[in-house]
Amino acid sequence: MKTHDLSKQEARVAIAKAMRVVVKIGSRVLVQASGKPETQQLKSLVKEIASLSAQKREVVIVTSGAIGTGMQALDMRRRPGNLPELQMAAAVGQSRLMNTYDQLFAAEKKVIGQVLLTHDDLKHRARHLNAKNTVLTMLRAGVIPVINENDVVAVDEIRFGDNDLLASLVVHLIKADLLIMLSTTDGLRKPLGDGKSERVSCLHGVSGDALKYAHGKGGDISTGGMASKLEAARMAADTAGAFVVIADGREPGIIRKIIEGEDTGTLIIPAHKGDLREICGRKGWIAYFHKPKGALVIDDGACRAIEQGGKSLLPIGVKKVEGVFTSGAMVDVKSLSGRLVARGLTSYSSREIQVIRGCRTDEIASKLGSKKDDEIIHRDNLVLMDSDMGG
Repeated sequence: MKTHDLSKQEARVAIAKAMRVVVKIGSRVLVQASGKPETQQLKSLVKEIASLSAQKREVVIVTSGAIGTGMQALDMRRRPGNLPELQMAAAVGQSRLMNTYDQLFAAEKKVIGQVLLTHDDLKHRARHLNAKNTVLTMLRAGVIPVINENDVVAVDEIRFGDNDLLASLVVHLIKADLLIMLSTTDGLRKPLGDGKSERVSCLHGVSGDALKYAHGKGGDISTGGMASKLEAARMAADTAGAFVVIADGREPGIIRKIIEGEDTGTLIIPAHKGDLREICGRKGWIAYFHKPKGALVIDDGACRAIEQGGKSLLPIGVKKVEGVFTSGAMVDVKSLSGRLVARGLTSYSSREIQVIRGCRTDEIASKLGSKKDDEIIHRDNLVLMDSDMGG
């Protein structure tokens, strides 16, 4: 049965079977607007997470709050607007945040381990596998990984942008069953008019209709908003097969309520269970752990060859090159109408593809002076964003 066929009640009950859970805790759950830690709130969440671990579930925490904690220690009134000051706040706040986690989990007789990541760590295959193996080894040993973006060294080109995206990538990295995203809202809210709204209890996937209800871009402490959470939920649910719940992290017993199937927060039901959407490790790495450096627009014949024939992308099918990139870069492959068809690693740079686009493979050497490959993107380095992802 596809999980899209589950009713809301059946899906809530199915969550109780989740054995590998990612809990993302937002900045505004952890710290006040002033940057002062919400210690009692965090203590309550730690108790609930420790309880999940005691049930033999594997739990990973993706935490925000380092910058906010650092702001409070440095007596900063507003979130810094430049990167060096953000990195300074993160450097000051990260150790304080982890010390708080360590003390609270020690009181519950649980051991935690810190994992700091940048997007650059996950897009390089060897470092990606090292990160995955480290987290899985920690889980097998009963250690609770506490993951955060490494803001101290991250720059704009390698930042996740917010920890909502990081949480969804962690779901992919370890093939989690459930992602719980804790914020200061009780889920997605649908406007009713007259300034009123109602909580959306359940979504079957994340559609454009759901995204249009999203509003808010974070605040002085946080960087995300509901749109960010829905995009992350879409990646975790629709492409990794995980259940997702967006809920209010300040609500007493919120994690327990979610696990026990109570109607709280917004539940996003995936199209398929994770074990039915198994993605080749390398192809999952290509599709989700790289930021596209550009795009190739291809004709209808190339679309059919790729999607229906399982073929590589050849120069003759390329109509347009978008962006500037080197060979080996990950790019989007789009149809003439703008539909995302695939993602892949290119054999040629954008400059070279501009020269050979529309050409036959036997013309490549004469156009460029030499030929590296017949294909612009070989099938082994190409991921269909529908078929290869499970449809």
